[in-house]
Amino acid sequence: MYIAMNRFRIARGREQDFIDIWKNRDSHLEQVPGFKSFHLLQGPSDEEATLFASHSQWESEQAFIDWTHSEAFRKAHAQAGSAKDIYLGPPQFEGFTVVL
Repeated sequence: MYIAMNRFRIARGREQDFIDIWKNRDSHLEQVPGFKSFHLLQGPSDEEATLFASHSQWESEQAFIDWTHSEAFRKAHAQAGSAKDIYLGPPQFEGFTVVL
């Protein structure tokens, strides 16, 4: 199994806008081979930002890579740049292979 995560620093006061973007987007993940599950996680806040992480589980790293090169990926990310004032920098990707 492979876990793909993106960390996002979201401007304070814009948390619900960020959640709504994820809630209302069509991710196209359900029909993607190798996709298992998705969660949006909310973490701690400081004076400037709230930490969020997208967390998806895949059957394998190759299934995730294949998705990132697919039409489903392009469709899911088509509106990614539409709310730049919400994000405090680009997302930080982290990928993990499950070993236990």
